[in-house]
Amino acid sequence: MRRRDPGGSLKRSLDSLDKALIGTLFDDGRLAVSEIAARLGSSTPTVRGRLRHLLAAGVLRVAALVDASETPELTIAIVGLSLDGYDLDEMVERLAALDVVNWAAVVTGRYDIIAEVATTDGMNGLYDFLNISLQKLGGIQSSEMFVVLKASHKWMLLPQATTAVWTGPAAGGP
Repeated sequence: MRRRDPGGSLKRSLDSLDKALIGTLFDDGRLAVSEIAARLGSSTPTVRGRLRHLLAAGVLRVAALVDASETPELTIAIVGLSLDGYDLDEMVERLAALDVVNWAAVVTGRYDIIAEVATTDGMNGLYDFLNISLQKLGGIQSSEMFVVLKASHKWMLLPQATTAVWTGPAAGGP
């Protein structure tokens, strides 16, 4: 079944096989397509095609997740932002594009946007985010930062800046 999202683009709803495929990859993202097919009782070509479609549609991304509580090199914070204006779509995209932002979302309630920030520079990195990055972004009336001291079941993708630091020349990367 197809539906329109708030932005007007046409999206296909996930069926039970799509959901089972995603759930299987969530348990172990390193499984071979043939193993996934066997677990789901489907054919390898069907699973491969579904996987290809989900990846191409931007519904699914297979990536390494880090347990934030077991990674002392990361300092994580949740940031609530109230905006001067109300071009929420543009602002959430600009915020999400910042290299220390893991995700950003338009929300209801006290704030207009909530974002998760992760830095390898500790409190200095969080300060730079508030003092430099948000200032350059502009359009922010106020912000409130909540530093995450400990989290349970907090698996996360790494933001661009952290990935660049961890895969840089010293790690044998670019």
